[in-house]
Amino acid sequence: MILTVCLNPCTDVTIEVDSLNIGKINHVKNKTLSFTGAALNVAIGVARLQNKSYATGFMYNENGSLFEQALDREGVPSIFVWNKGRVRENYKFIDNKSMLTEVNDVGECISENKQAELLELVSNLSKTSEVMVVSGSLPQGIESDYYGKLFSVTAPNTLKIADTEGARLTSALTAGLDLVKPNKDELQNTLQRELKSREDLLKGCYTLLDKGAKRVLLSLGKRGAIITDGTKNYYCKSINVAINSTVGAGDGMVAAAAIMLEQGASLDEILRAGVAAGTATVTTFGKISFTKEKYDEIYAGLTVEEI
Repeated sequence: MILTVCLNPCTDVTIEVDSLNIGKINHVKNKTLSFTGAALNVAIGVARLQNKSYATGFMYNENGSLFEQALDREGVPSIFVWNKGRVRENYKFIDNKSMLTEVNDVGECISENKQAELLELVSNLSKTSEVMVVSGSLPQGIESDYYGKLFSVTAPNTLKIADTEGARLTSALTAGLDLVKPNKDELQNTLQRELKSREDLLKGCYTLLDKGAKRVLLSLGKRGAIITDGTKNYYCKSINVAINSTVGAGDGMVAAAAIMLEQGASLDEILRAGVAAGTATVTTFGKISFTKEKYDEIYAGLTVEEI
């Protein structure tokens, strides 16, 4: 089973417009509402690939039941630490050039008692989980070192994956991680330096390996991804698809990579599966995941090369 920990859930309001004109009236072409959060997207992606996932994290009294219902529809069981207030709302505007503009809300403040409650819950749930994924941002009231605390209470035999950046990623790495999945911008932000060439990117990945990661899966957006364990490096180019939205693409990549890691797959297969799921996700508008049929179709067309 793959356990996913969502610390900062959100209601995603995805709005499609012909063009986003700042300071002027904009007319909506399409609008969708998703009950989401990075780690919840991962749990759904795992379920879409017909594997077992379990979702936990923080949730809120006023509208949290909508998230439980959304997970139930995907066949994902869940248990949350409940808090007062309501889940934050994020707005994503997509124009006819597939340009994404985001306006993200902040989450409710989480008390120290609730933080301790989740640590205990994760400690217990991880004992029956082969893989644990923690991803996404933090709500108010929680410091970056909470990432490290979560991984430090994880059961010894549970594989650990983080998808975050900056101080949160640095904190997580102190507990030792089996896989991290930054994108290029997140890697640059974490290391506080610009990475231009493929050699620079690999050196950046090696820095994360030195800090406590066993594998680094680096997303390069529509150009594909790189994976390395410090001994072998692989690159997988994404195939050309109609991009309807980049929302959730990284989460899809983590979902597929987590399954491959759970199955003991080779480094190149982790990469290929991750790119297939990430690419499949961008073909949908306003959706937080992908279909297995689209994943299988894209997976069959991908090739991995050693670099």
